[in-house]
Amino acid sequence: MTVLRSPLLRWWPVFLRNLLVWRKLAIPSLIGNIAEPLMWLVAFGYGMGSLIGKVNLNGLEVPYLLFLASGSICMSTMNAATFEALYSAFSRMHVQKTWDAIMNAPIRLDDVLMAEMLWAAFKSIFTASAILVVMLSLGISRSPMLLFALPVLLLTGITFSCIALIFNALAKGYDFFTYYFTLFLTPMTFLSGVFFPRSQLPDWIQALSWYLPLTQAIELVRPLFLGEWPPFAMTHLTILALTAAGAYYTALRLTKRRFQN
Repeated sequence: MTVLRSPLLRWWPVFLRNLLVWRKLAIPSLIGNIAEPLMWLVAFGYGMGSLIGKVNLNGLEVPYLLFLASGSICMSTMNAATFEALYSAFSRMHVQKTWDAIMNAPIRLDDVLMAEMLWAAFKSIFTASAILVVMLSLGISRSPMLLFALPVLLLTGITFSCIALIFNALAKGYDFFTYYFTLFLTPMTFLSGVFFPRSQLPDWIQALSWYLPLTQAIELVRPLFLGEWPPFAMTHLTILALTAAGAYYTALRLTKRRFQN
């Protein structure tokens, strides 16, 4: 096959295999991925939003529903990429031994890991796009600049799938992922400005939370919901890209070590 002869495209058959398997469960999977963030949006956006009204964002009064929507779509992208790169990838790698079977073909571990990373990112942007369509239908935002949110959310999915693959390489069982969710993802969700402005936090926590990858994504996406170009866009994009590259390199090294042992 031409694809297998090209070193840059050897991941494609693995990606396609995951797509064909997932296609049978696409509708239930999509409903499961968008149901929870939409419940958060309805409960907090409309419920708590009616009590809060507007929040002050850098001197601008923003409806809480819009504030929450712009943060929750980034959170949903993070969660979708994370679950796929943790639980599903671990099942294929460790439980089902699918990776071992694939590597009997002329495909290396590098190609399998690249396919898993891109597949998790694809599922995250698929989920984010579905949520964005619902938000548009509800009239939460009609800004044409939301088109620029899609590549940002794709990079967000890539970043968090790379980070999750690190823990996938270290895990001995599914219970190990609890550490990642409890000690990293959950605190980051509350510190990155999803539910309330980071300006409400103490100064030293604000300084630390600025470097979190979810913060970078929200700082890029939220202004687009408001019809504005995000300030310091290149800085945020660079931090996300460097985080993704560093995490992927680490995940690749750890995964190779695991298979060697």
